[in-house]
Amino acid sequence: QVQLVESGGGLVQTGGSLRLSCGASEGTFSNYAIGWFRQTPGQERKFVAAVNWSRHSPLYADSVKGRFTISRDNAKNIVTLQMNSLKPEDTAVYYCAAAYQLSDNYFTYEYWGQGTQVTVSS
Repeated sequence: QVQLVESGGGLVQTGGSLRLSCGASEGTFSNYAIGWFRQTPGQERKFVAAVNWSRHSPLYADSVKGRFTISRDNAKNIVTLQMNSLKPEDTAVYYCAAAYQLSDNYFTYEYWGQGTQVTVSS
């Protein structure tokens, strides 16, 4: 197994930017696809973006396409989510997760971090 931890969340105004990071506190995820999901109270955890080990053909939810960028540095064992032009509807707890296959499906991911809060004010 791999233990994941997210960081970089915070409070920003509409139109601002945040950069989230996902790292392995234990083990390595260099051989996994890494995805970002987000969740608000009472709602299902929703896909945001994902990238495989090769860093090619990343996946993005339509709601974030053109605003968010996912990238990874396999040598540093870090995946980042650069979030620009943030909107209030981006407010959520953001989770990173590891899977054996690149996917936008929640159930594909086997290992999850504990999440980091992102709040975007109007």
